[in-house]
Amino acid sequence: MNHVDLLDRKNDHLEIVLDPARAKSSGRTGFEHWHFEHCALPELALDAVDLSTSFLGKPLRAPVLISSMTGGASRAREINHHLAEAAQTLGLAMAVGSQRVALETGADRGLTRELRQRAPDILLMANLGGAQLRTPAGLDLARRAVDMIAADALIIHLNPLQEAVQPGGDSDWRGVADAIAQAVTKLGVPVIVKEVGSGLSVAVAARLAEAGVAALDIAGMGGTHWAAVEAERATTAAEKEIAAAFSQWGIPTSDALRAVRQRLPDIPLIASGGIRNGIDMAKAIALGANLVGQAAAVLRSATDSPEAVIAHFQVALRQLQIACFCTGSANLAQLRQATLVREASVS
Repeated sequence: MNHVDLLDRKNDHLEIVLDPARAKSSGRTGFEHWHFEHCALPELALDAVDLSTSFLGKPLRAPVLISSMTGGASRAREINHHLAEAAQTLGLAMAVGSQRVALETGADRGLTRELRQRAPDILLMANLGGAQLRTPAGLDLARRAVDMIAADALIIHLNPLQEAVQPGGDSDWRGVADAIAQAVTKLGVPVIVKEVGSGLSVAVAARLAEAGVAALDIAGMGGTHWAAVEAERATTAAEKEIAAAFSQWGIPTSDALRAVRQRLPDIPLIASGGIRNGIDMAKAIALGANLVGQAAAVLRSATDSPEAVIAHFQVALRQLQIACFCTGSANLAQLRQATLVREASVS
């Protein structure tokens, strides 16, 4: 794919994701089937509920990752700066979108060390696709991705379905697992692997854990779905039909999270994919997540200002705090022990 086409594709992605009706799968996260047992006597002060945590050795004021988005679109510089400033103010983690465009074209779109200057204290994660990592220059691209924003870690994203339904997509995935294992040993910063909205299976998660990755983002179905996005981008009826058929393909976020946590009790997990609000965040934490990621839900605020991003997350964090309060949980450790009930009719 030439650089002009790549830039156009990224701009298309941004436009589509900004309209949730176009990008969202009709599949669900599964969180709607889970409900906390209400505690009518919490014996807590709401404002004393402690949401602080740490991840990869970095302290965070809340268990939230501003997740990967806007890898190469023309508005990405402003969006990335708004997100970084909000993350710095709120003490959240942040992952940038794919740096492929910046690495291949020199159009950095705000993905420079200025981002680190705007957010000197946050846990900041670089991002590169698994399909790019498997190329002969993959390890060099990974090092450059980390260096260009002074990142603390690298996320390698897995998007085989998106690439398969996308005209001109990277459909040869032979050697990706070996490339990830090599990055783990040679990169010099923690490596995190994430799906992009179709979920990590237990088998894949276990294979990645064996390779030594530092954390996993299960990124399940229920939020932005990249087959649905590519169906919107399709220029022919055949392309649209092929992509649209997969718009419910994937593992619901709650199912992927629960299964991976049961199989891998100790690996740090990020839950993303259709996290709507602070109650979903609380459910994800109770099901085993260490961090909870949001991307599309905050994207419109990110096009506006840092203050809009801050306001968005202040609402979600207050909801999370109230969920802790109403389960009698003074902190996240106690929230993980709160009673979460699954509907009896759901298998």
